[in-house]
Amino acid sequence: MYQLYIANKNYSSWSLRPWVLLSELGIAFDERLVSFAQGNGASWKAFRAFSPNGKVPCLHDGATVVWDSLAIAEYLAERHADVWPSDPVARAWARCAAAEMHSGFAALRNHCGMNCAVRIRLRDDLPTALLADVARIDELWSEGLVRFGGPFLAGARFGAVDAFFAPVAFRIQTYGLDLAEATNAYARRLLALPAMQRWYADALQETWRDEQHEQEAQESGVLLRDLRVAAD
Repeated sequence: MYQLYIANKNYSSWSLRPWVLLSELGIAFDERLVSFAQGNGASWKAFRAFSPNGKVPCLHDGATVVWDSLAIAEYLAERHADVWPSDPVARAWARCAAAEMHSGFAALRNHCGMNCAVRIRLRDDLPTALLADVARIDELWSEGLVRFGGPFLAGARFGAVDAFFAPVAFRIQTYGLDLAEATNAYARRLLALPAMQRWYADALQETWRDEQHEQEAQESGVLLRDLRVAAD
């Protein structure tokens, strides 16, 4: 059985992607959650015990180790159906969109870090780069939904491209990002998925707090609510 190493569910957007993909497709795996460590470089040292690059997620399949989220998706696609669409046009689009998410949207990551359990009111003077990232998300999602008929980005079934944008749905919920009606509805569909609901419920129960993630959230705007159980 696969072993998937992840970090804290409240914060780890990269971990969410293969986790929700495996979960929604019904692919059996053992979850191995290793908490982030406080201090510069501390997590890297701890994660090196199971991940060559000292990062999460990392998939173990017997002696095979796959240590990047996009590589994990491709590794799974070689062994399981429905990771990517069967239609070659939809599959090419889905791969492009997932790769764009994998390598881009730096402003969205930097200004709206994943913090599932809080609600933040962003400042009025949002950086131009962040607005551009949100507009591109809106454009990309709209294109996929219209072109392939929905309800998911590349057609009728949830797949890897949806998994790669799953953390964005949590960011929309956390920061109240403004998208068009159809793309907001898609974000709500992602949030309503059983696997996303399980991830979110687990995130609310985490008592550990990462100083850097918490500071980033506070700097992005005004904290309105924190829905987690009390911190340790």
